[in-house]
Amino acid sequence: MDFNLPEEITALRASFADFIDRSVRPLEDDIAVEFDSPAPDRDRIRQVMDEVRAMSVDAGFFAAHMPESVGGQDLSTLGMTVLVEDAARSGSRLAMTAVSPPNPAGPSSLLLKLPDHLLEQWVRPVVTGTKTACFALTEPEAGSDAQAIRTKAVKDGDGWRINGHKHYITNASHADFTVVFAVTDSEKRAAGGITAFLVPADQFRRGPTQWNISDTHPGELFFEDSWVPDDHVIGEVGLGFFAAMEFLNAGRAFIGAQALGLAEFSLDAALSHVQTRTAFGKPLAAFQGASFPLAQSKVEIEAMRWLVYHLAWAVDEGQNPMLDASIVKYYSTEQAYAVADRCLQVFGGMGLMKSGPIERVLRHLRMLRVVEGASEIQLLVISRALTAR
Repeated sequence: MDFNLPEEITALRASFADFIDRSVRPLEDDIAVEFDSPAPDRDRIRQVMDEVRAMSVDAGFFAAHMPESVGGQDLSTLGMTVLVEDAARSGSRLAMTAVSPPNPAGPSSLLLKLPDHLLEQWVRPVVTGTKTACFALTEPEAGSDAQAIRTKAVKDGDGWRINGHKHYITNASHADFTVVFAVTDSEKRAAGGITAFLVPADQFRRGPTQWNISDTHPGELFFEDSWVPDDHVIGEVGLGFFAAMEFLNAGRAFIGAQALGLAEFSLDAALSHVQTRTAFGKPLAAFQGASFPLAQSKVEIEAMRWLVYHLAWAVDEGQNPMLDASIVKYYSTEQAYAVADRCLQVFGGMGLMKSGPIERVLRHLRMLRVVEGASEIQLLVISRALTAR
């Protein structure tokens, strides 16, 4: 086993770090007041995020994991994973805009299952950042139990008629199109009766934003006799659920990388604090009450790192590591949250302030423990895999 990252990935990381420092941080400094404002200028923030995305596209980072045929760089899953980690570790609130995963507003391998003649129209614009997407699976009555979705698609001439309601959909307010999952065979359902469709924005109605705990602003989508032609089926009719699960393997490597990076950022900030802050005439680092929790956090970060990297490697090897994906999703988000919580604690009252470095990270990590498969669902998947042996 070789645990060294390939030289090209190491070089890419250095180039990406330079890009963040040179191009992203100055913009963040200019807009920092909006992030911290009780009434932020959302249009201004979005404008700057669009600017960062465009610069990252030009630099070759944004959707580097996508094939060159649609505007990407053919970067491995492992390569993209470390870019996501480094974006999160940077502490920049704009840095995650410079990489498309794990945000479903960006491109994913799932879109490559579209017919070739639609790739230029729909996929390349997402890769180049001129359009955004969303991933519409969750419904009011089907969250963790995704196979219980009620949205239906019925054959209608040379296309499909879709009716249903999705919610908690990231980027719902701005997406140019959505990948929607609908029941096409009510008897088979997840066993061959759920199909994925690309649905343009003029074929669905948007509801209000549902969360305000992150810049993703999930919302509702309503499909009311929405119609799409046959060539807007993603992959094969009936196999959409399987495609979604396969897509989530790489997606959970990216979420794991984001959690890992945020945990590393939290530890970096806490270490700096305990080495400079004094109490009772000594730096906080001299007290085991501060230093031991950080030592424990370092151990957990290293465990996270190799679980995440291994999952990314397995995806690159062409495996279907669904069990590993659940392990990574569960462990990385839970442990990163525990790490950030410990790191906040060493800041004392300062840690609770929104202007402090950890508070916003802790809120974001709390969200990651729920989205794209809550921790309890990951434990269910893992336990079923164990008892089925």
